[in-house]
Amino acid sequence: MSDRDPFTPPFAPDDEARRAIWEMLVPRDIDAFLAADWSMVEDDFEDAAFFGIHGQNSPDADAWSLAFPDLASYRAEWLRQAKDFATQSFAEDPRPALFRATRLEEIEISGDRALVRKKFDGALKRTDGGSDRLLWQTHYHCHRIGGRWKICGFLGYLPNPLGQPAG
Repeated sequence: MSDRDPFTPPFAPDDEARRAIWEMLVPRDIDAFLAADWSMVEDDFEDAAFFGIHGQNSPDADAWSLAFPDLASYRAEWLRQAKDFATQSFAEDPRPALFRATRLEEIEISGDRALVRKKFDGALKRTDGGSDRLLWQTHYHCHRIGGRWKICGFLGYLPNPLGQPAG
């Protein structure tokens, strides 16, 4: 995927809801992660209702856990991962590589609720000649509140495809 929103013309009919969700979960998320700056995404979450399930990169639902019972616990892990990522050295600009690896093409909307499937399949080249494989998926649960879409939870760190362990 490029950094071009697939939910706007000429790629698709104008779709304000899907465009807003894509903007929240792709470019804003990538830019905030690369900057290790939670403030860029903090308003994208429904704090009171939020929780996250960690899929443990396993297709076995019995292995999944309620790793993030609240937004504070997820924010701490997100920041830990973003800061760790920032210490790594890549042979390419990570932003375009993350966009290339990201697929967000399925957004199911029913009223003020949405189920969003964000999938990763790609790699980042490291300066040591190796690469970091990006192969997982997250299913976000979103809620439109006061006309704005927010993340109220997710089932993430899942294999992509779901039927086999993550690569």
